[in-house]
Amino acid sequence: MESPAPLGVTHNGSDATLPEGIRDSLPIVISYLPVAFAFGLNATRLGFSPLESLFFSCIIYAGASQFVITAMLAAGSSLWVAALTVMAMDVRHVLYGPSLRTRISRSLNKKKTAVWAFGLTDEVFAAATAKLVRDNRRWTENWMLGIAFCSWLSWVAGTLIGAYSGNGLLADYPAVEAALSFMLPALFMSFLLASFQRKQSLSVAASLAGALAGVTLFSIPAAILAGIVCGCLTAVAEHLRKEAANAH
Repeated sequence: MESPAPLGVTHNGSDATLPEGIRDSLPIVISYLPVAFAFGLNATRLGFSPLESLFFSCIIYAGASQFVITAMLAAGSSLWVAALTVMAMDVRHVLYGPSLRTRISRSLNKKKTAVWAFGLTDEVFAAATAKLVRDNRRWTENWMLGIAFCSWLSWVAGTLIGAYSGNGLLADYPAVEAALSFMLPALFMSFLLASFQRKQSLSVAASLAGALAGVTLFSIPAAILAGIVCGCLTAVAEHLRKEAANAH
């Protein structure tokens, strides 16, 4: 059963093709390569082999969550605790598919949908949403396969290069190795500063407090989980408080 097309959206030209999806993936590919390289480099520094690092990117494909799960496992955390932490970080992905489906105006092929749904990261979801909003009737699953597959492939390729670089490939280039090691915390700090808004101050403070309590009383894995839980609960409490205030 097809969902109705959004009002005001017109058909502009032929259906979007697989090559068009590959072309539209280039901005994502460019942004993924250095981050994936940093993950591969970091994973091997934590004691994982290049093949294990590659496995994380091929199967889990979860961006920042991969840094978290490798750090937790390297710190001695159990697989179940690490898995639950990553699921808590990535629970938003459950909403991406239904959100897209409400905008898609054509029937879907189950096999194709299963493939591109695996590659539905934050950036791919944003690109697909923009495509559907801008020109709903040109969106196709072939276009989606192109952008999702190339994004995934760039993440895997970047991980592979970084993993082998961290496995001794850059041993003769200490300056480059030191610069790349610094890239990860600098990258995360830039992401945090770019996305930070004043209304999020309370949630950020609660996350930091929870993480500090976790690392002081227990361990680094406990700190990560405590930070996530405290931040989420604070955000929910703030939202409920504002709704109650508006109701009055």
